[in-house]
Amino acid sequence: MNDNSMAGNVIPGGYDTSTDERFYKYYEERSESAETQGRFERLVDLLEKAMARHGRQGPFDVADVGGGAGSLSRFLARGGHRPTCIELSADLLDVGRQRAQEEGLEANFINCSATEVPLPDNSFDLYVLPELLEHVADWEGVLDEAARLTRPGGALFLSTTNTLCPKQDEFNLPLYSWYPGFMKRRYERLSVTTRPEIVNYTKYPAVNWFTYYSLRSALRERGFTEFHDRVDMIEIRAADTSKATIAKWLRRIPLLPLVVQFCTGNSIVLAFKPES
Repeated sequence: MNDNSMAGNVIPGGYDTSTDERFYKYYEERSESAETQGRFERLVDLLEKAMARHGRQGPFDVADVGGGAGSLSRFLARGGHRPTCIELSADLLDVGRQRAQEEGLEANFINCSATEVPLPDNSFDLYVLPELLEHVADWEGVLDEAARLTRPGGALFLSTTNTLCPKQDEFNLPLYSWYPGFMKRRYERLSVTTRPEIVNYTKYPAVNWFTYYSLRSALRERGFTEFHDRVDMIEIRAADTSKATIAKWLRRIPLLPLVVQFCTGNSIVLAFKPES
């Protein structure tokens, strides 16, 4: 563990940047798994193809927000992109910084809250928010920063909880997405007091639940004008293959996008900021 130079491991805003040893070990191992690496490969492929559709070719300046141990940032750096890993946990950030140095990779690491990133406006071509929004009480502040830091013509990729689907990975409890609000608040309290094991000992458990449609509305309010859901993303990644053709035909089935939202454990959105 690192010796954080900030008094009490706290950054402005009152966030504790230290990490429970059990969560640290869990995340350190999970971030390097073959499953996680495969997910990163698919994500980067999607983002590069989506930007190419808009006439943009890399390398790109990429914000990896809530990047943990920097696994996505290192994957991006290997592909020639210029990543910045933004992470609240100083302990996990140290792991990422050390791993990048060992590989000889160029990546920036910033220990801060996603609601207050110390960088100038329009810093990034791509802004990636994977599994973060659910953990931050001020989730609207996170989106405000995303809008501020994404360049005109750039894209935001967001994945988070899905209140429509009963399957989820945030709490080790069945059907948690469908619990009424008062029950969610109860387990949130338990998770940071007497039952930390139900959230794998994370200091900041999920407290927000979204749908694709609510996220699209929130991003539209912040100036994003083009939105892609899960079915769209299949088509983008598949390009001119038969899978893309199937995705186009599926799009024509009434209510299919809504059915897909009910059947998938997370909400994902790819949104573009218009050119100025």
